[in-house]
Amino acid sequence: MPKRYPAEFRRKVLDLVAAGRPVAQVAADLDIRDQTIYVWRRQELIDTGQLPGTTSTENAELTAARKRIAELEAGVAIHRRAAQLLGEVVSPKDVTRRSR
Repeated sequence: MPKRYPAEFRRKVLDLVAAGRPVAQVAADLDIRDQTIYVWRRQELIDTGQLPGTTSTENAELTAARKRIAELEAGVAIHRRAAQLLGEVVSPKDVTRRSR
């Protein structure tokens, strides 16, 4: 799994590159891959509307939605399994009462 860097660190790295320092030099100085910086820079261009693509905000929303969907699907699976195990259970409302 890729290493996660704090947003503040990414911002400072991008500021160094924007100031004119070569990507390779910044990457070597900070002991990160230059490809990582290129990915961050591309995402920044997308976030600012300079390139088409999914923004960071949209990515976060999609991730949250996918997580919620997975949770709901797990809940449905649990209920289905419980229904299978219990068989058909007659609820108390379905039972007819005899009058005396």
